[in-house]
Amino acid sequence: MRRYGKNPDEDDIRVRPNRKGNRPRTSIRPKHEDALEGFVLTVDRGRLTCLVEGRTVMAMKARELGRKGVVVGDRVGIVGDLTGDKDTLARIVRVHERASVLRRTADDDDPYERVVVANADQLAIVTALADPEPRPRLIDRCLVAAYDAGLEPLLVLTKSDLAPADELLETYSMLGVNYVVTNRDELKTGEAADRVRESLTDRITAFVGHSGVGKTTLVNALVAADRRRATGRVNAVTGRGRHTTTSALALPLPGETGWVIDTPGVRSFGLHHVDPSRVILAFPDLVPGTEGCPRACSHDEEECALDAWVADGHAEPARLYSLRRLLATRERREGD
Repeated sequence: MRRYGKNPDEDDIRVRPNRKGNRPRTSIRPKHEDALEGFVLTVDRGRLTCLVEGRTVMAMKARELGRKGVVVGDRVGIVGDLTGDKDTLARIVRVHERASVLRRTADDDDPYERVVVANADQLAIVTALADPEPRPRLIDRCLVAAYDAGLEPLLVLTKSDLAPADELLETYSMLGVNYVVTNRDELKTGEAADRVRESLTDRITAFVGHSGVGKTTLVNALVAADRRRATGRVNAVTGRGRHTTTSALALPLPGETGWVIDTPGVRSFGLHHVDPSRVILAFPDLVPGTEGCPRACSHDEEECALDAWVADGHAEPARLYSLRRLLATRERREGD
């Protein structure tokens, strides 16, 4: 045992360093005023590919963000190595406020929300008219999710050479949804992509659809050749497509005239998170009629004021029917 005598001074006593570091803990976080703005293109196993000042940069989420999620379409603050060189890694230190959030749940009884994309302003719902057969209930659910998120829906019907589009379009005529009808020959010649592109200019459009409907094939026709993704075929026995797109990816349109976000094929679109009061905002002709509705009205009950509003001639009955049909999808499973 070391002895220091009767009157040791500070030079005689060795102070053990703090094993956890000598820097005192603080709740003050760096402001990262030098952070540049980035746009998240895709997320893969904790690594985020971002566009920063025209360069593609690989990044990870900073620990200080905690459990705050970062998804495709997010606009973020990013610091660190922003050269975009191989084996470099930057840090996302800030997620800017989102203009819109497209969400879904795995099932209707699943309370866990999954953010599909952020900051999109349009949702392209792609469905085939045959091979595989159209699924109106899934279309309805995507429409509800779009209205809930404040996105404008665009219905894209493919393979019209195999079946007519009239009957399906009639179902959605009273909703006033924009649509584009294409066939396989037009897809090969580029005519289909040209028509769809007219509805995408200066917008961020998320593409959703059931596997095998030609969603990724269409996206590939819209973007530059070096940006294209792998595609699959429809199983002749089950009529189902194979999930060739496993993660969302934002792709620029030629000439930087807009963005398309290709998302993985979906077999269900849960609506556990949807609030009917947000969906009805997509029906501006019906909104004034809800003033007499009881609190938390589902808009499909005896006390709903919309029935009297329509009966008095303020709106078309078909519009109320369309609203209630969409809201009813929240209560029925997609396969019912």
